[in-house]
Amino acid sequence: MKTYKPLFAMTLLAASIQANAAVSQAEQADISQFLGRFHQNPQQVMNEIPAKESAQGVVVSKFTQEEIESKDFITKKDQFKKSIVKAKKRAGYARAASQYNDNPARLVDGGYQLIRNVHTMDAQNLRSAQLDEVPWSDTYWPLYNGALGNRYADPDLWAARPSDWNDYWTFANQTKLPADYVTSGNLDNLSPSEKYDLLVGDSGYSMTASNWNMGKSYYDRNGSVERWMGLCHGWAPAAYMLPRPKHSIVVRGANGEDIKFYPSDIKALGTLLWAEASPGVRFIGGRCNTKNPATDENGRIKDQKCFDTNPGSWHQSVVNQLGVSKRSFIIDATYDYQVWNQPVYSYTYTYFNPETGVAYDNAKEAMIALEDYSKDKFKQYRASNAANVVGVRMQMKYIVETSPTHREYDDSRFDGITSVRYTYDLELDKNGNIIGGEWYTNKHPDFLWTPGPTQRAMSYVTGNGEWKEGESIPQSWKSQAAWMSKYSQPLTSVVEELFKRASQ
Repeated sequence: MKTYKPLFAMTLLAASIQANAAVSQAEQADISQFLGRFHQNPQQVMNEIPAKESAQGVVVSKFTQEEIESKDFITKKDQFKKSIVKAKKRAGYARAASQYNDNPARLVDGGYQLIRNVHTMDAQNLRSAQLDEVPWSDTYWPLYNGALGNRYADPDLWAARPSDWNDYWTFANQTKLPADYVTSGNLDNLSPSEKYDLLVGDSGYSMTASNWNMGKSYYDRNGSVERWMGLCHGWAPAAYMLPRPKHSIVVRGANGEDIKFYPSDIKALGTLLWAEASPGVRFIGGRCNTKNPATDENGRIKDQKCFDTNPGSWHQSVVNQLGVSKRSFIIDATYDYQVWNQPVYSYTYTYFNPETGVAYDNAKEAMIALEDYSKDKFKQYRASNAANVVGVRMQMKYIVETSPTHREYDDSRFDGITSVRYTYDLELDKNGNIIGGEWYTNKHPDFLWTPGPTQRAMSYVTGNGEWKEGESIPQSWKSQAAWMSKYSQPLTSVVEELFKRASQ
């Protein structure tokens, strides 16, 4: 069966190939074909999910197929985001926590000194950037299998074939107790929280109990713990705020036993620390919990909250944070059940003329005066002081979760990396400053956030003094650790020392 490209797309592609040799033919073809479809059927294209590519070939969802098809995942994720924001607000850290804000200066490290001009971005070669250090992958430590209480590498657990929270809890709290592993000398297969309890000399296993209790209330109330619930809000910032644990380490427990912490165990404690004791965060964006928000005749969402981060704010945030400050931030895309709290790794983008679809490697050649943009589907929404508009096709790579293992070492080869393409335009004033923009798909990141560059996740109390190599932790730390474990907070001093030793 033959297929035919729309004549409009073919015309744009031919023009693109002739226009700018600096842009690859593949990029030109991609943009031309997309614009051809967009102008022919904007409603259909606006409702498409941006194309993704996974290095591993598989992106695992935290949600059931029923939740995906019914769009229940949207409201469930919004409930969880609200709980995070409220916690930050109570702590007195978050800015504008309960209301929409769309100012990139509130997010990026450069603050109000951020670059807003597309010509300056081009002059400084900011059309692409990649972090020197890849944020590390980790599991989101789901609550349904005990969070850090999960004995993820124990073959006996998997032989028992657990299917819900109660099965996992029964195995860890009745079938095989931590003491069974200690007696047999099989400490390796203990969970990360059980190893931590041994390290700090907590015979009551308070940290492990607190991790199981995270899911217990849900199970007692509903008879199940939903698989989407976990600690991704702790993993995402920890992945670039703490150094990568490159190898396993052996440390002396409080009772003199040698305990091996694998990179996955150490990541788990860092994830928990940043989930339960994180400092304030910077963030921008809306928070939409509507499953089917109203749209106009072109398919554009009308509700500003569901329109989410404006493309102008998005573009400035990406370029200034990754390109200028060389530091990651976190995207939270409510539209997509496969993306949630992911640290960003790299970006690259190409400009295009939104009228002709011709691709360029600089904004000056690609922009078009608004008065000449006859095909503008978003004319009624344009900023009153916008003089020009330029199209952008951005490819972004971000880090996704992986499964914990007893691998002795860790490096970027084992990270999960996914790439996604976003298409939008930027509204520019007469000098090339970004003042707004429009998405060409309704499905895009809605919530961007990051801790500040010098912030630390601090437990309510933490140990003073030095934990020397070959020795157990200082005596004063032990009582502090048991107390903090009741709040699901590992001691900052212990976690940071584990990361320090494992990253050297």
